[in-house]
Amino acid sequence: MWRQPYRKTDVESESQPLYPMMLESPELRWAFIRKIYAIVTIQLLLTIAVAAAVVSVHPIATFIVSTWSGLALYIVLVITQLIVLCPLYYYHQRHPVNFILLGIFTVSLAFLIGLSCAFTSGKVILESVILTTVVVVSLTLYTFWAARRGHDLSFRGPFLTGAVTVLILFSLIQIFFPLEKISVMIYGCVASIIFCGYIIYDTDNLIKRYSYDEYIWASVSLYLDVLNLFLTLLNVFRGAGS
Repeated sequence: MWRQPYRKTDVESESQPLYPMMLESPELRWAFIRKIYAIVTIQLLLTIAVAAAVVSVHPIATFIVSTWSGLALYIVLVITQLIVLCPLYYYHQRHPVNFILLGIFTVSLAFLIGLSCAFTSGKVILESVILTTVVVVSLTLYTFWAARRGHDLSFRGPFLTGAVTVLILFSLIQIFFPLEKISVMIYGCVASIIFCGYIIYDTDNLIKRYSYDEYIWASVSLYLDVLNLFLTLLNVFRGAGS
């Protein structure tokens, strides 16, 4: 009697450890991972919707860049996302306050993303979105593959922290000493590589180190990694096209 070849079911594949020496239940960790990516997906969709509205309604961006009231609103948005992180840290395990604060953080940041895209050509935005998507998916698959084979990627943390500190200080210096177009592109390429490293590092933490109560912080980390990569690529393509 003919029998169908044996194939691993989803349940069986999820019962396999994500990495060697894994002590916790793989099913629980997979559920946690799905929860994180669901939250990040919603954040990104909300960001796209808000940013698209800002780009489509031109008077919004014009008001921000051409009036003192708009400048004040811009400063408020920047400060809001920084202030919200404090109560978000304190209430990150309290539902639904944590999701409300996460929503405020996402919308305020999405508005700033829209302003960054408002004066950029659609071709440059599309190129940045496509490349960001390809890079994020590729690095995510690589990190899961590396974790399954026992590679430890946690050593990247101190190097990435030092690198992003240098980037922040360098960007502050640019306010007083603006760079030329080629230098801006080089800066953007270096920043893109650093945020690619952060995607690998935070995904590795998602697989191995985040506790089940830290789903908010895990979501914020991955969300910021994706947005920072997009913004740096946007600057690179913008400089190349100008």
